[in-house]
Amino acid sequence: MRGIVCEDVGVFGMTSELPEPELKEGHAIVAIKRIGICGTDYHAFKGNQPFFQYPRILGHELSGVIERIGDNQAGLAQGDLVSVIPYLHCGQCIACRNGKTNCCTDMKVLGVHSDGGMRERVSVPIAHLLKANGLTLDEAAIVEPLAIGAHAVRRANVSAGDNVLVVGSGPIGLGVMAFAKLAGARVIAMDINDERLEFCRSWAKVEQTINALNADAKRSLSDMTDGEFPVVVFDATGNAASMTQSFELAAHGGKLVFVGLVKGDIAFSDPEFHKRELTLMGSRNATVADFQHVMEALEQRTFDINRFITHRSSFEEMIDSFDEWLKPESKVIKAIVEV
Repeated sequence: MRGIVCEDVGVFGMTSELPEPELKEGHAIVAIKRIGICGTDYHAFKGNQPFFQYPRILGHELSGVIERIGDNQAGLAQGDLVSVIPYLHCGQCIACRNGKTNCCTDMKVLGVHSDGGMRERVSVPIAHLLKANGLTLDEAAIVEPLAIGAHAVRRANVSAGDNVLVVGSGPIGLGVMAFAKLAGARVIAMDINDERLEFCRSWAKVEQTINALNADAKRSLSDMTDGEFPVVVFDATGNAASMTQSFELAAHGGKLVFVGLVKGDIAFSDPEFHKRELTLMGSRNATVADFQHVMEALEQRTFDINRFITHRSSFEEMIDSFDEWLKPESKVIKAIVEV
């Protein structure tokens, strides 16, 4: 079986000698058709991904077609198009018992903690497959990154009319913006790239944008919110400096949600934090409910996915294309690999 292995930092290898997956009880064999390329994949390739070991088969934004499956209660059958939930939780820990499967204490994420989907076929627990016959292969592959944004918005309990700031306009930040808008919020986007901020306006339909490099960025945010600042700030940058500064951007009594992950420590001013009585939240992965919420939105064609997916390659061309996607001048939002 063919596959692409991240052998070490900065090294991909194509192989045709991967073992075929075995059909185990409670699993299905899925023929992978689309692989979304995520910031996690870029970070792993560059050696910046926490909790990562090499060699590893990357790929966790996945869609495919069921090739083999046994009797099951999920209503899945051979030939079904499916979206993969890549977060393999234990089902036994305190988080899982409380319905927080997204932050299982023994989480194994496909393509991160265990081998992922950059191969022709993969065995996936049936409980981690969602029938996506109403979606395209492309749409089914990007359910996962959009679900991360949907989960963050749900976790922060964003309500209609809330002033919300989203810092970072990568795919995850764009998903946060899109689902905050769907919740009825008034959304402000902050980034350091004016072209990307314009995309936030046209694609995510945010009301206003701020370039974080402007000297008066904080004052602009104050003016946009009548001096009150946003009741929820989402930081989706994975940048320590941005995450540190974000403590000063939330309203008194507001919430700060870290969606992005940085490999290191974050320090902040306790007086600044305390006087606001801020609620600081981490938002990790997503749950089945978030995936279903995204799939319903995609089925209604709420978002223009053709504009969200900016780059694509064949499986054979992926290694060469990956180097190009790493360059800022390529202007990648979401890249898709066709298998």
